[in-house]
Amino acid sequence: MKILITGASSGLGEELARRYATKENTLYLLARREDRLVKLKNELQNKTKLIKIIAADVTQFEALQQKINAIGTIDMVILNAGISLGHTHSTMTSLRDFKNLYDVNVISNHAILEVLIPKFVAQQSGKIVFISSLASLFSMPSSKVYSSSKRALNAYAEGIRYKYKNDNIKVINILPGFIKSELTDKNEFYMPFLLSTQEGVDKIYKAIQKERCFYPFPLRFYLIIKFLNLLPQSLRDIIVNSKK
Repeated sequence: MKILITGASSGLGEELARRYATKENTLYLLARREDRLVKLKNELQNKTKLIKIIAADVTQFEALQQKINAIGTIDMVILNAGISLGHTHSTMTSLRDFKNLYDVNVISNHAILEVLIPKFVAQQSGKIVFISSLASLFSMPSSKVYSSSKRALNAYAEGIRYKYKNDNIKVINILPGFIKSELTDKNEFYMPFLLSTQEGVDKIYKAIQKERCFYPFPLRFYLIIKFLNLLPQSLRDIIVNSKK
């Protein structure tokens, strides 16, 4: 299987690369930090059929599309690249930071899929894995930009799944809670149900294998969020504001 993983230089992307490093798989690992990719390639190259690194900034859309197109056909893409801005109540996010976050978390995925989906349609097969977040289901004041970007990603993934169902393209949307990574290392607050990187990737890997179209986890955390969303808006306002 030929697999493209974005955001492969750290965290979930790096660990997913390790998980898919087998003699049956060809890996294309994409990230900005070429030195990290080279180190990962050296670690995994004897375990895989073939491994190639792609040093690219996902916000440089034209250059990104050229590099994706040069890969040729693949069987699965794991759209893992993402950033957060940390959590703060005190300041309004600058337009520059807002745009950059949306460029990475949302628009880059469309840039990649604009190239890949016609190839999936032509071969009548393919898997698209989106890495969203439980934060997309309930927006806290301190993470409103990140949460909204992941909610937009959910809507986009849902539309792609409906659109290409008859082309045998599997769309899998993963919504993790808190997992140990460079993103969560920025957080200076208690993170409920925090999972190690390995634990999180175990669940993601199994969900991909089972082709779960929508997979939020941990389950307990997801059910708490579901319950909060069932409450009247006025009561949710009181609960959220009490956390400031």
